[in-house]
Amino acid sequence: MKVVCLLGSPRSKSNSSAIAKRFIDTIQKLGAETKTYTLNKLKYRGCQACMGCKTKHEKCVLKDDLAEVLDAVQQSDVLVMASPVYFGEVSSQLKGFIDRMFSFLKPDYATNPNPVRLTPGMTLIMALTQGEADENLFSDIFPRYDYFMKWYGFKESYLIRACGVRDAGDIESRQEVLEQAEEIARKVYSA
Repeated sequence: MKVVCLLGSPRSKSNSSAIAKRFIDTIQKLGAETKTYTLNKLKYRGCQACMGCKTKHEKCVLKDDLAEVLDAVQQSDVLVMASPVYFGEVSSQLKGFIDRMFSFLKPDYATNPNPVRLTPGMTLIMALTQGEADENLFSDIFPRYDYFMKWYGFKESYLIRACGVRDAGDIESRQEVLEQAEEIARKVYSA
């Protein structure tokens, strides 16, 4: 099993990264091959709407640090996306990657019953943290991305979410969330 983890926080010791690390450490101990990318350390641009991935090549034509990440995701079984919530959305670092996933769509994606270049059946793990304690706020983020990932052929998806964690290290007081990350890692590996 190959797992790719994308850390979307600009902070190196973020709460979302701690959740993702717990998931990765657990699934790695079970035998999965893992690769983690800290998106804030990479140099890349968002999708340029050049359509090169639809007309000239079967992948994104931009040659930057995200090229390796996109290739790794294409070869993986599990994608972990971890992000804090900024202004009601995932971080710009993660959103830039998500927009570049457009390159996974085939040229005839609008009419093709198999519209993507990804192997069907992948699993999505989303680790989201927010300083706002109200769980009703920003609860629309995961369902939106889950919808698109299912369209991309992802079979299973899981949300690990912590609300009311603002400062670095706050997640340590939320052991139930970290235990949920471990539990989901075991479930995904055994599937």
